[in-house]
Amino acid sequence: MTIELASEYGKIYVTDEVIAVLAGSAALDCYGLVGMASRNQFKDGIAELLRRDNLRRGVEVHRDEQDVLTIDLYIVVSYGTKISVVAHNVQSKVKYMLGEVAGLQVATVNIFVQGVRIAE
Repeated sequence: MTIELASEYGKIYVTDEVIAVLAGSAALDCYGLVGMASRNQFKDGIAELLRRDNLRRGVEVHRDEQDVLTIDLYIVVSYGTKISVVAHNVQSKVKYMLGEVAGLQVATVNIFVQGVRIAE
């Protein structure tokens, strides 16, 4: 599925995969986030074997009829950080990146904390 954006120079088509990569990239820049949780263990296991960096891991993009986005992020946070603060920072960064930088209309960014990783 694609979102169509009109500009003075023509039309721009943005796929859900691109939106997921932008959201995942923005989320990984946040302090306290150590990784994204996999929604499809088998597929991501093969990607790790092939040494592919998958920025879409843990990101689901949903759209309504007016192309308003809802982003679901499945994250793993670092031990010792305040989970609510990390989640709020991720929400703010992703919404800003997609809304202001990419020009997309984002209704909500839902955070699902799937785990806590202890530093070794």
